[in-house]
Order: sequence, then C-alpha cells, then structure tokens
Amino acid sequence: MFKIGIDNYGLFPLHLDPMGTLQWALDHGAEGVAFSGLDEVQRIGFDNRQLVKLKDFADANNLYIEWGGGQHVPRDLTTWEPKNLFNHNRAMAREATRLGTRIIRSCSGGLMRWKTESPPTSQLINEMAESLSTQKQMLLDHNVILAIETHFEFTTFELIRVFEEIGAKPGGCFGIYLDTMNLLTMLEDPVMATKRILPWVVSTHIKDGGFRVSGVGFNAFTAPFGLGIIDFETIFKLLATLPCPVTLNIEDHGGDFDIPILDPEFCRKFPDLNDDELAQLTLLAEKTKQKMEAETLAILDRKDWAGVCEKRLATDLLDLKNKILHY
Repeated sequence: MFKIGIDNYGLFPLHLDPMGTLQWALDHGAEGVAFSGLDEVQRIGFDNRQLVKLKDFADANNLYIEWGGGQHVPRDLTTWEPKNLFNHNRAMAREATRLGTRIIRSCSGGLMRWKTESPPTSQLINEMAESLSTQKQMLLDHNVILAIETHFEFTTFELIRVFEEIGAKPGGCFGIYLDTMNLLTMLEDPVMATKRILPWVVSTHIKDGGFRVSGVGFNAFTAPFGLGIIDFETIFKLLATLPCPVTLNIEDHGGDFDIPILDPEFCRKFPDLNDDELAQLTLLAEKTKQKMEAETLAILDRKDWAGVCEKRLATDLLDLKNKILHY
C-alpha cells in the first residue's frame, strides 16, 4: 500500500551527491528518495544531464523520486524584502518534470513567529495566497504539485484557509507535505492536525519525536522512529484512506526546539490553538516525561547527528518497514 523511502536531509553530513543518495537508498532497502533540495555545492554543474542520469538510475532500480526546492513565502526570510517566487518555482517544476515526478516539496524555512522583526503572520498568509494564485496555471502546465510542508511557518488551520482563499481543491496543483513531528512545534497534535489536513496530503516526512514541558512552555525534539510519542498507528490508518497512495519518507535529525507559549505575546500568534488541542498536547508531554524518566527517550544534540545519521536512518527504515508489515 505504502512505498517507504528516505528524505535526503538526514544524510547531509555524508555529503552525498544526488546519485550517491539514490545508491545509499538502494543499498539500504529504501524504495525511493525525497530530495528536500540541493545545497549550493550540489547545484554547481547540476544540469539536465544530471537529471536524466538520476531518472535513468531510479527507473532501472524501481526507485521513486520526489523533488524539492520549492518555496511559498514570497519574501527573503533574512531581510524580509519581497521576493517573486514564480521563476524559482518554475525552475523546480521543470526539473521535476524531467525527473518524471509530480511532487515538489515546498519549504521556505522561516521562523516567523519566533522572530520579532518578522511581518505579522496574517500579512504573510495574504502574500502567500497572492503568490500561489499567480503560479497555479504554471504548475498545471507542468503537471506538478507544489506540496507545502507542515513546517515552522504556518499551521494546518492557516494552510487550509490559504487553499480556500485561492480556490484550490484537493487533487489539484497544491498539496501538503505532512511532517508528523513538525506539527508538535506548531502546537498541533499530530493526529488532530492530520485529520484536518488529510484531503490535501500528497507526501510525508515520517518523523518521530518528543514533546515536554520546559521553563518557557514546551520543548519539542526528534526521536528514532517508534521511540517517540507520535501515534503513527492512527496516522497510517488515516493516510490509507486517501484516494492516491502517498510515500512514507523517513526524515530524521538531531536537535530540539523551544516553544515559549508562556509568553503571552508569542501565544497570541497561535489564535487557532484551542482547549481540546492543548489538552492533547499536555497528554503527549506527560507521555514524553514518562519515557524520558524510563530512559527510553532522550534528546540527541544536533551537533551529534553526524556521528549517528547513517545508522539511525537505516534503523528507522527497517523499523518503519516492520511497522507497516504488521499494520
């Protein structure tokens, strides 16, 4: 039912080129690779010939490819200057077409709510909607889907409102790249958020994690698949109801992230957070506490990821495969 692969982000410390990443996936039993994007070094000399080589290798070994590099916030997130995304996303669409994939992961990488100098979220939402509207026909012409990741930018409530505003429908050229752990960082229960956004999901980052009470409110962190507190049993059942199968792409890395919900100003930036969801998040925090006290769950410092990335990603893959077999 599901195809299981990896996102190349977890292997960044190995400095693999795209072909090397596909080979790693093949060697470790993955069924494909979701490329988050290429870094500046990898972009040097990367042209149509490289795309053809990747496609030929994937086709010959029955591997799927999903592409990345898409963006949806029409601003430079360092200077906050306006940014026209049309040409950028068109270039990603052309590359995806040459690779024979429809999925383009979109992630602008912003931490707007955490940065006091950033424009209001409501303004960014309006600008995003306007930008996506201008790209609709271009994406349709290339027969691709701009799959917006549930990242640190917008909640599922807000993404749904954007889709409604621009008249988008599930099954069209806009979709959601569901990252199961990032939902926690945006103060959303993974199951409740998945139910909300489900009709729009076209691909996934399967990432486990923990969610604990901290001095500033909450703290979210990554965990090996199956060792965290995310209810994948329910999420997989939900994903299985979709009319088109989605891939399960393991994404893993180290690090943790503070969510200063005790700051009233920060909390006001999440107007859709309700009592029911907060209660569920509190239950997840209690489960995390129990696992950490039992020493079955711990935070891995981001700087330590390079030393364990290959082993942990391979283990994640195997554990996810076993989970699906018993599903």
